[in-house]
Amino acid sequence: QVQLVESGGGLVQAGGSLRLSCAASGRSLSTYHMGWFRQAPGKERASVATINSSGTSTYYADPVKGRFTISRDNAQNTVYLQMNSLKPEDTAVYYCGAGRVYASMGVTPNTVNYWGQGTQVTVSS
Repeated sequence: QVQLVESGGGLVQAGGSLRLSCAASGRSLSTYHMGWFRQAPGKERASVATINSSGTSTYYADPVKGRFTISRDNAQNTVYLQMNSLKPEDTAVYYCGAGRVYASMGVTPNTVNYWGQGTQVTVSS
């Protein structure tokens, strides 16, 4: 069993930055592929950025390419999402997820085995 806890969300003005963290306990994350996902009100949960277990492959959804960076520190059992140039449309609850399957789009919501509780990101215009 893996427990995931996200932190770092908050309220920021458009153009600002936030860094989300996802800390794991229970098991080492080194054998899991990881992803950040977001869900806005009335919308489905969608992939934002994913990274394979070794950190050698990443995937970014088109809306965040060039603005967001996913990284991981397996020694610290933590995954990060650096978000720059934030836009109001980035407003959502952000979740991290761990999975065993990494395909062309990395980890997808359907292949996540463990979810965090989510952290709210609100970007004001």
